[in-house]
Amino acid sequence: MDSKVLKNKERQQVGRLGEDIACRFLEEKGFSVIDRNYRKFIGEIDIIAKKDKILYFVEVKTVSRENFKEGESGPTSQYRAEDNIHPQKLKRLSRAINSYLSEKVGNVDYVWQCDAIIVNLFTANKIAKVKYLENIFA
Repeated sequence: MDSKVLKNKERQQVGRLGEDIACRFLEEKGFSVIDRNYRKFIGEIDIIAKKDKILYFVEVKTVSRENFKEGESGPTSQYRAEDNIHPQKLKRLSRAINSYLSEKVGNVDYVWQCDAIIVNLFTANKIAKVKYLENIFA
């Protein structure tokens, strides 16, 4: 198998694992996950959840820290997954949210917000650290 295809497959597996961890995190905090991986040509929403009559659109960013021990410093420790939530990503996310609201919610006037969950996977010791960022459009 081509090494590029293998890398993409590994990235997809890491992303899927991160989303699974994010869903568990949300459910432990009292959210109900109602949809995942809503995809349109204009953008994608990783997780749609609901809590206290509010819809939450959640962007998940996962980083695998292979062979990286918690607390170590170095070039890979400086990388922050949340830096990938840039203005262009927010624009695509906003379009996808509007599409979801018109397609799935219709005329119901929902209160909603867009959050992010950052998942750092420390593969050497099988630990996941989760950071929850609220209202990333604000």
